[in-house]
Amino acid sequence: MAEGTKKKEKMRVDQVRGKAADLTIAFTMGAIVPLLGASFIRNYKVRVGVVVGVVSVALVVFAWLGAALGKAPLARSIVRVLIGGWLAMAITFGLTKLVGSSGL
Repeated sequence: MAEGTKKKEKMRVDQVRGKAADLTIAFTMGAIVPLLGASFIRNYKVRVGVVVGVVSVALVVFAWLGAALGKAPLARSIVRVLIGGWLAMAITFGLTKLVGSSGL
């Protein structure tokens, strides 16, 4: 291998590792939000409502941040992320009911 190719390969590996670390932090922070929202609530229906509310606020905040950083249309970005998040939560909730999980 040529010297330049080795340097490019090392840069690429470093970029992949950096992106993996970013995603790890993002997913961890994303998981903490609903856990903190539901941790101290005993009533099941109230807990589900709190999780949906807290996650919706987080989705709006992160959609706004992403739109601002990416110079994208603000309202359209927020609606897209919010609807996508709600769909993901509904599908996950439905699948856990389908398999009989009662962790929440």
